[in-house]
Amino acid sequence: MSPMETTRLTDDLWRLRFRVGQAYALRTGDGCVLIDTGLPGHEQDILAALDHLHAGPPRAIVLTHCHDDHCGSAAALAAATGAPILAGAGDAPFLRGTATVPPPVLADRERPLHARVTPTVPPAPRPVPVDRELSDGDTLDWGQPAHVLHIPGHTPGSIAVHLPRSGVLFTGDAVAATEDGRVILGVFNTDPPRAADAMRRLATLDADIACFGHGPAVVGGAGPVLRQAAARL
Repeated sequence: MSPMETTRLTDDLWRLRFRVGQAYALRTGDGCVLIDTGLPGHEQDILAALDHLHAGPPRAIVLTHCHDDHCGSAAALAAATGAPILAGAGDAPFLRGTATVPPPVLADRERPLHARVTPTVPPAPRPVPVDRELSDGDTLDWGQPAHVLHIPGHTPGSIAVHLPRSGVLFTGDAVAATEDGRVILGVFNTDPPRAADAMRRLATLDADIACFGHGPAVVGGAGPVLRQAAARL
């Protein structure tokens, strides 16, 4: 695939897909918000895409968690645009480089995938400056209320963001989808039982569109799809 592929999900929402992982751009009326930033070295690809899409300049960068395939271009984008970086309080030390990212607890079925994918993800430059630490229950103004959920399990400080008015849910890696669209629990979790609890919590939300850290988004009727997936845990 090309270095980055762009897919329009709604009039104001795009998926930015990289060789590993993906990010999202949400137009908010006075610019856009980036949810994750993909692999390192893609800041110019992202800025060019935002310009081409007329999404507006980034007004904020929100990181769902600290893994390199999600925060890789964050520091460079912040330096280029002045956009503040927001992230879960529990992951802020890992992003700033003052603590070591905890390793995943792998199930046997995850080991071959982890061994294949991990060498292809270059390390994100550290520190990633975190301008605001987010906590469960915080509300962000994105032209509509955006509710922050602390959903530890994939990493200690993983967050999701839910926009009840438009029904959009950004899950980070708490939830994933296979390329054929089957929704599953995200892989490579630092605390698998808490990760399962996080997915169950997200499944209780009223979501129409679910945007995952890996795999195709569910556009339309995401809530029932999430609940069906959570019931299989």
